[in-house]
Amino acid sequence: MKKALTILLLALSNFHVFAPQAQADQQADHGLMQRTSPYSVADTLDRLDAVLRAKNIKVFARIDHSGEAQSAGLSLRPTQLLIFGNPKAGTPLMQAAPTVGLDLPMKVLAWQDDQGLVHVAWNSPDYLTGRHGLDAAYAKNLAAISGLIDAAVK
Repeated sequence: MKKALTILLLALSNFHVFAPQAQADQQADHGLMQRTSPYSVADTLDRLDAVLRAKNIKVFARIDHSGEAQSAGLSLRPTQLLIFGNPKAGTPLMQAAPTVGLDLPMKVLAWQDDQGLVHVAWNSPDYLTGRHGLDAAYAKNLAAISGLIDAAVK
């Protein structure tokens, strides 16, 4: 019994829970930035897509996680991911630290919680520069994302 309790406590000490928060412009655990949106998941990402394209930022893909879950016979509240980037901003980062290519292009996740509230989350620039050992000055190459999301959810 003591051994099982020890194993359980060790497992729980490594378990991290991310609880979505309804407060705007908040940095959550693990380098996540988050906003809420007054629009549906699809409309939120449609609006972000339009903002990005208007700024000549390439949209690479949109993944409908809930649609894929449904096609597999599973249920998932509306959840979509938009992948986008700008080579002029991202290339210098990858030249300085090739591993940042794991996190680029940028990704924004939108999902609806069990209360019907839509959340938008992405990696914070400070988290990405720290994670890949980049000089803090490179955070400016990533900082525009907050303004783009603000424009989409206003």
